[in-house]
Amino acid sequence: MKNWIIVLLLLFAVTSCKTRNAAKKSRNALKTDSTFVLENDQNPKDVNEPIRNKLPFFEHVIPPVQFEQIKINSKVNVESGSFIPTLDATIYIEKDKKVWMNLQAFIITVARGIATPEGIKGQDKTSKTYIDSDFDYLNNLLNVNFIDYKSLEKILLGRTFVKINDSQFTLTQNSQGFKMASNTNQKIETEERTREYKIVLNYDTNYDLLNVNLKDVLSPDELDVSYSNWEEINGIRLPRNVKIIIKGSKSSQILLENTKFDFSRMDTPYSVPSSYKKIEIK
Repeated sequence: MKNWIIVLLLLFAVTSCKTRNAAKKSRNALKTDSTFVLENDQNPKDVNEPIRNKLPFFEHVIPPVQFEQIKINSKVNVESGSFIPTLDATIYIEKDKKVWMNLQAFIITVARGIATPEGIKGQDKTSKTYIDSDFDYLNNLLNVNFIDYKSLEKILLGRTFVKINDSQFTLTQNSQGFKMASNTNQKIETEERTREYKIVLNYDTNYDLLNVNLKDVLSPDELDVSYSNWEEINGIRLPRNVKIIIKGSKSSQILLENTKFDFSRMDTPYSVPSSYKKIEIK
């Protein structure tokens, strides 16, 4: 698989380390789709006593972003063991309908992808290959179970997309903001094995998502996704910087610098030439 396809998949499935979220077991009145973000050794200090009434906190972090469409221009840097130049990305999100992405290197389009509620498609123009996958296939491939279209939108916009609940997480507050930490290991079941994770989510004092820590308790597998330089644009809080670190048998890092946000509609062409070859993701 070419590097451009890898980048598309990493950006579409931004939290794609070998993890599966135990979201299906987290259903109650206070459940939410929440974002994983983690920066090593950046948990808030001097944590106060646990907050017992978590409802006000959930009322701030649960509500979805209200928008019709958002266009994001980004600079993308990927470190995955092989050279990938800095990429210019255009990400266009049409709420509840599609996420379209175009990647350029040296002003030349090298890859394009589109995600809809039905699945993900991507093409590498340098190798004339393409992929066509539903979310189930992508989740199985990446050993996760939480990626669907709605969670993808929230990931890109820095919103909470992992389901967390009142009984299995402890909420504390200090001068740096809020910390939501699992108080029991979250069991993640796949066909091959059951794994257990510790999950920590950190928020600023104004409830902007800062980071999430997802760590396998029995292996080195760990996921870091951090958001910073939040700004309010057209009444919407959006992050300027996103950092994704995937640790495990193979480690990779993605840095997105969101340079411009636009709320106007745009064309999102996507078609695969008949000469392109479909590839299986391995």
